[in-house]
Amino acid sequence: MKVHFLGIGGVGMAGLAVLMRHRGHSVSGCDIALSPRTEWLQRNGITVFCGHDAAHVADADLVVATPAVDRDCPEFRAAKRVEFRGEVLAREMVAGPSIAVCGTHGKTTTSTFTAKLLRALGADPSWVIGGETGDFPVAGTGKGPLVVEADESDGTLMRYRPDILVVTNCEYDHPDFFKTPADYFRCFEVAKANAKTVIESELLELDGWDIPTDALHNRKNARAAIEVALKLGYSRAAIERVLPEVVGELPDRRFQRLGPGVYTDYAHHPTEMANAVAMARGVCRGVLRVLFQPHRYSRTRALIDDFPKAFVQADEVVLCPTYAAFERPVPGGDIADLYKKLRETPHGYRLYLARSCDEAWTHARLSAQPDDLTLVLGAGDIIKVIGHDPLPVRRIPVGMGSNTWRSDLKTNEEYFRVEGPADLPGASLHIPWMAGIPGTIGGWIKMNAGAHGHSIGELVERVKVDGTWLKPEFSYRHSNISGTIEDFRLLPYVRDEAAEREFLEKRKRFPAGTKGSVFKNPPGDFAGRLLEDAGAKTLRVGGAYVWPEHANVIVAGPDALPGDFLALARLMQLAVLFKSGVRLEPEVCGLEFPLR
Repeated sequence: MKVHFLGIGGVGMAGLAVLMRHRGHSVSGCDIALSPRTEWLQRNGITVFCGHDAAHVADADLVVATPAVDRDCPEFRAAKRVEFRGEVLAREMVAGPSIAVCGTHGKTTTSTFTAKLLRALGADPSWVIGGETGDFPVAGTGKGPLVVEADESDGTLMRYRPDILVVTNCEYDHPDFFKTPADYFRCFEVAKANAKTVIESELLELDGWDIPTDALHNRKNARAAIEVALKLGYSRAAIERVLPEVVGELPDRRFQRLGPGVYTDYAHHPTEMANAVAMARGVCRGVLRVLFQPHRYSRTRALIDDFPKAFVQADEVVLCPTYAAFERPVPGGDIADLYKKLRETPHGYRLYLARSCDEAWTHARLSAQPDDLTLVLGAGDIIKVIGHDPLPVRRIPVGMGSNTWRSDLKTNEEYFRVEGPADLPGASLHIPWMAGIPGTIGGWIKMNAGAHGHSIGELVERVKVDGTWLKPEFSYRHSNISGTIEDFRLLPYVRDEAAEREFLEKRKRFPAGTKGSVFKNPPGDFAGRLLEDAGAKTLRVGGAYVWPEHANVIVAGPDALPGDFLALARLMQLAVLFKSGVRLEPEVCGLEFPLR
């Protein structure tokens, strides 16, 4: 049979592809980018294409996909027959002795320990595991029992009928598929009913076994692997003889040391995260700095009350934008919602909100001291930033700072005050309809500030930018000026004090701690109206809140953190998106926060 894998470079897909190739099928696959894993697949006789093309599946009898695959990709649409990874793996297990390892946490580690233990005992196992460990790859092709990591995320766990089923633990997860905890737990009950023998690691006794691994959860994982070997008839003496080499190394991204003071862990469920932070606390002698990227909006929303417990042993927590996978934002599931929850929960660590994973990593590298430890948590793409140099310095000109948000992270942003005519207060121009608007002349021109249907761009004849005079182009709250404004020339206008007072009376009196309007008006509408209609006036994060008199204004109280302002602006933006489908564009500089 000719089988083609979509996303073959993924850790789960690669293992199944090798297994099917070993069992005599003609196997090919494609992925959006080549990698060391796809090179390994090619060395194992599998053809790998870079990119997507319907021609890849022209003669394929079966196309294997994951639930995360884009249904609009050419191969999916052109396929004669499509099955999902879990369905195929469950069927492949029927052909011989099999051990399936399932559970909310610890599947990869337990299945790795099991396969390595059986190999060390001479059982010559095959395996398909969602993780690698040094020179132990995601798949092995022996002649003995087959060990697989059985994923429950799409419900296909209920299709498995193994000789031995290992259940590590069971705690609600994957709310994108399982709408209630009862649905989730039922999946495991069905799997247990389908198995010939069930081993539940939480019920196994640890006493009497010398298991050379530090963390309790990994001792439980090792104990489950031991129980599998015992069920298969291996002696305690034989197991104890090889056990130290089996458990001496965890799979990649399982509290993995990547360099001096830097560890990473795949943990993205609160319980897993708490365990990883506890392990880091045990080896850290300085500041324990945790960088966390949530995995999927649905999980954040469903488990948001459980996340605070994950960070209690940290000294610093830096939250990064959510790794969405195939999901769109959902109410209550954004990184801003998680920041708000942590801000409202008593804690002893410093809390930050980063606009990107790169920004969080730059903060960690610029902050690190010799005894500090940075723990990078998450199952998304945050792993890609590790090892990068800090972001290059970006110099940002500012005037009075009234329209600029500044992070409290150690970032690559260096602010400098512009000197010269452009640094004068905008109010010094006495433009009647601009009365009461804060900021410098340069800031006004750069952002094309305005009020009452007018904008400063109407009066700008030319500007001097980085030593060159030019005539700029303006649009709503925007100019095409990319450099630093040093000087300016305006067209003639009438300075009318009475008109100034009249326009000033029309303006709302913003309280102290505001930065003016937060979002630009979208075409044909008003940001304030959209925000009020979306209920934004009720929003508050930490010490920052929406001004009751105008839904497009944030008030930063004396106890407000920069992250409060950023998170609140994000929640305001999302409220409008969910209510009306409009994506508001920030007017305050620095709030450029990716909104998928």
